[in-house]
Amino acid sequence: MRFVALSLAITVAMPAWADELEVHPRRMEDMKAVAATVESVHETTARARLGGTVGSLATDEGQRVQAGQRLATIADAKLAPQIGGAEARIKSMEAERDLAATELQRARDLFDKGAGTKMRLDGAVTRLEVAERAVAGARSERSVLAERSGEGAVLAPANGRVLKVHVTEGSVVLPGDVIATIAVENYALRLALPERHARFIKVGDTVLVGERALAAGDTPPRPGLVRKVYPRIENGRVTADVEVGGLGDFFVGERVPVHVTTGSRAAFVVPSAAIIRRFGLDMIRLKGGAEVVVQTGQIGEAGVEILSGLRDGDVVTW
Repeated sequence: MRFVALSLAITVAMPAWADELEVHPRRMEDMKAVAATVESVHETTARARLGGTVGSLATDEGQRVQAGQRLATIADAKLAPQIGGAEARIKSMEAERDLAATELQRARDLFDKGAGTKMRLDGAVTRLEVAERAVAGARSERSVLAERSGEGAVLAPANGRVLKVHVTEGSVVLPGDVIATIAVENYALRLALPERHARFIKVGDTVLVGERALAAGDTPPRPGLVRKVYPRIENGRVTADVEVGGLGDFFVGERVPVHVTTGSRAAFVVPSAAIIRRFGLDMIRLKGGAEVVVQTGQIGEAGVEILSGLRDGDVVTW
């Protein structure tokens, strides 16, 4: 039996790469990850205008409130007797006014008949005027007491969320005591950067805000804008506020990761599609087919930073 050896010639064609890039050093922003806290830009307080006892409490921590919404009611037990006394004084003075009006009418009739004197008529007119003014003064006092009783309602000064309620039902408060602290509906991320980075951050800079710590799932970073940089450095840190949308459902004080620019440096940057992951190593294919092992660094919008493995003028293909 004869065995015939067949040889098969297999031709492997080199693929044609779709894109290529000649790499040169370029300026790349150095991003630093810091933790920011969600803070209210403004906080306000709902205070008692009347001294007394908290009769009803209509709010709690975390509740959203509208400007003018009733938060609590304060009752002053002394107001009701004072209003009752004012009502009694008004009735007494109205009776004196009616009597003075009757005496004036009699004095006028007698004067018209020639049986009364001008002095008696003038005295009756004066007594009526005094009585009318006394009635008006008593009514004003009653209005003041009624207004004070209306001040027992503690109203929210602005739209926002209640951070803390400082009293309970039955508490005794004085005028000016804080009933509740409210975070106004305008939130910002507050950063505290080391002072060595103070010269790099300024109003109008763009930062990347990561996923909230209490959120579930992966969400891409979203841009934020530095709205305010505080001129005072405290405990070796500079404070800045970052404006970003969608903070209304965050907890005040919640920590959020933020990447801020702390300078720039020269680096090689290639598209992420050029990175080949093989055997646990990051590799890049050069023009001509050679593959080199590289060390990757920061990933940004422009691409992936290459720390080592490439030289100026190399042509990367992918």
